Amino acid sequence: MSNQVLQKLVEMRGIESNYIDAWGKPATIADSSKAKLLNALGYETSNESAVLEQVRQDTVAYWQSVLDPVQVIRQSQAINFAMRLPIELVNDSFLLCLTTEEGKQFTQNVVPVDTQLINVAEIDDIEYQEYAINFPQTLPDGYHTLQLFVEGDEQPVAQMRVIMSPDACHIPERVASGKKSWGLSVQLYCVRSESNWGIGDFSDLSRLIVDAAATGADFIGLNPIHALYPANPDACSPYGPSSRRWLNFLYLDVTQLEGYDHPSVQAIVNAPDFQQQLAEARDVDYVDYAKVAYLKLRVLTALFDVYQSTYLQSKTPQREAFNTFVEEGGESLDMLAVYDVMQEHLKELGEPSWGWPVFPNKFKEYHKPEVAKFAKKNKTRVQFYQFLQWQAAQQLEAANQAAVDAGMTIGLYRDLAVGVSEGSAEIWGNKDLYCVDASVGAPPDVLGPLGQNWGLPPMDPKRLYEQAYQPIIDLFSSNMASAGALRIDHVMALLRLWWVPKDDHARDGGYVYYPVDDLLGILALESHRNQSLVIGEDLGTVPEEIRGKLADNGIYSYRVFFFEQAEDGGFFSPSHYPVQSMSTLTTHDMPTLIGFWHCLDLELGKSLGLYPTDEILETLYTSRHKDKQEILNSLHGHHSVSEEVGRDVDYTGMTQALNFGLQTHMATGSSALLSLQLEDWLQMDKPVNIPGTFDEYPNWRRKLTRNLEDIFRDSNLRDLANRLTQARQSASTDK
Repeated sequence: MSNQVLQKLVEMRGIESNYIDAWGKPATIADSSKAKLLNALGYETSNESAVLEQVRQDTVAYWQSVLDPVQVIRQSQAINFAMRLPIELVNDSFLLCLTTEEGKQFTQNVVPVDTQLINVAEIDDIEYQEYAINFPQTLPDGYHTLQLFVEGDEQPVAQMRVIMSPDACHIPERVASGKKSWGLSVQLYCVRSESNWGIGDFSDLSRLIVDAAATGADFIGLNPIHALYPANPDACSPYGPSSRRWLNFLYLDVTQLEGYDHPSVQAIVNAPDFQQQLAEARDVDYVDYAKVAYLKLRVLTALFDVYQSTYLQSKTPQREAFNTFVEEGGESLDMLAVYDVMQEHLKELGEPSWGWPVFPNKFKEYHKPEVAKFAKKNKTRVQFYQFLQWQAAQQLEAANQAAVDAGMTIGLYRDLAVGVSEGSAEIWGNKDLYCVDASVGAPPDVLGPLGQNWGLPPMDPKRLYEQAYQPIIDLFSSNMASAGALRIDHVMALLRLWWVPKDDHARDGGYVYYPVDDLLGILALESHRNQSLVIGEDLGTVPEEIRGKLADNGIYSYRVFFFEQAEDGGFFSPSHYPVQSMSTLTTHDMPTLIGFWHCLDLELGKSLGLYPTDEILETLYTSRHKDKQEILNSLHGHHSVSEEVGRDVDYTGMTQALNFGLQTHMATGSSALLSLQLEDWLQMDKPVNIPGTFDEYPNWRRKLTRNLEDIFRDSNLRDLANRLTQARQSASTDK
């Protein structure tokens, strides 16, 4: 097969042939990788005739679609639609009818030949013409429907979704006016408290919000709190969820649910064996997900029996509210609940159950008839899992309201994972959208010299477009709920994603492009609807074009101190960071401050076999040593630490003075937002996650070293909070 034929299809499907790597050097995607990526997208590439036929089919499908499935238009843009017709129809008269989501209608008569001709093609000996139709109306923001009628007909010949969007994302007034805020980031499952059941919960979150706000914090940043796997609780990565639209019900504070005090529930809770297991779940240093899930599900099941008999079997306000929640959740909520019940059922039978790929064939897809029969047979248990989502949403909203009541500038900020895991309910419910023969990852970069494979099947950009972007709309909307900001993990995914063909090495992948301007428009619309500031995690291999687009769209950049280095190795002053950014010292994928300074991450990486050669490890040690000296130079140069902190890295360990000095140094910077890890407040040494590991290290389990009730009683931490607040006030422009 000629490369030219393959390249035609590669270009049509947005697969990149060349890119600039993380070190600024040109890189090329191998032809074999391009072919495998096309295979993952559903194309046959074994012979030239097959490729040519698929190119032809895609071309025919385009020209025989009178209107596009969807169009995203910014308020500053003129409204124009593309219309494609066989030449014999271009002189006919048509009626365009646009119905806004509020029900208001705009109509316009159009004869295509009287408008602007923009393209022509011949398909099966028939000439097709494409016209640009101007629609001179002022439309409100929102999701509208455009229909095309032949004059006199009642049924439309074509229909498309029209998404009208603001030009940029929402920015809170106090942030826009120059206020500089700080807040704490926390992995919610890590939180210890005297009352939780071995995992941080939404009540802990409410308390953290109130206590942090009292010290001057303006937000609390969370890990992704997406739905995981009730029947497979050890699949606990928040970045490999089952559904990104719904919540992890393990964060429920069971004791706050109505019905918890019922004697039947209390009999379970107060049993000696239960109390012993509960104490064990609280005391261990790493979250025991299996035990937590067992304890909570056992009590929640009994509690739901009480709630159902009390409220859901008769006409009550509670039943009406629950039914409304289920109705609004629609197919997505039903799909997740059915999936959870099915996985639970198969596990109880001792059958393979880790995800839909190992389900019996009759259950491998949500829309199969046997799945509907299963759901009907297990209606009460499906309702139970819907109930848990309802209660989780209410407790999350209570935490959000606590932030509002405390006067926080941002309040809660949530984190949207880049994808779902292979065995997820989200893929089970929308197989057409996902390419399961590929996985999302990253090419070799500073954080991952060998490249990364995250095990998350990507969305097919073409299918996403054909589904009128509804899956993305749902993701943005649901993850902005009960929050003042949304952090988008790996925000470059809006432009392109590194796809790794199944069973290939991460370095042998390639970039596939997405309709970035459309996705940014939807993001801006949902941002305004939800009054949510947007932060884009733009680390790794970041093309310049995306940075500019993010800034223009009002999205805040994500700046990590340790990556903000000049060519000579010195660290940029935080006062030089973009105002439109959130700055931080470390992230969940990095060592803590103590871990970084004492090279504990390098020691751990060596013991886990993460470094292919001793030479690579030695280079990392040498680089770390130089970086630490440059950090000391910068801190002393900016008078951010006293002489209590040494100037020579050979004699200066990580102390509280250096730790707090680094945090205060960041607070003097120009970034509008400063996020600090609660682990660094507590001077912890162990990381929560080590990228590139699976079973080698207990990722996503390590708890905080102190109970939540004790943290804000610590005079040293209250003093640190005051210093941060004062530094942020001094850096603000609205003093």
